Amino acid sequence: MSLNQEQKKRYRAIGHHLNPLVTVAEKGLAETVLAEIERALNDHELIKVKVNVADRAQKTALIDEMCAETGATLVQSIGRVALLLRKADKPNPKLSNLVRYQQL
Repeated sequence: MSLNQEQKKRYRAIGHHLNPLVTVAEKGLAETVLAEIERALNDHELIKVKVNVADRAQKTALIDEMCAETGATLVQSIGRVALLLRKADKPNPKLSNLVRYQQL
């Protein structure tokens, strides 16, 4: 999914208020970590993921692998935090960050 600059700006504004839900360590993406990312994307649509890796190339590779495995789109990556988006067909208004922060 390709995002234009206006969409990215809106999602970054929403993401500013979020805390990382999942932390990925240097060991990489285990099945349990991918399952947690899937659950978070299904529930919240827009999530932050903290990537605790010292090497910049390894961090980029992990984020790319996360996006490929989950079908999510990378909105922004700053430091060790990545903002991922995957829209749901029927979002839960109580959990979806896109619905909850719609006024931003």
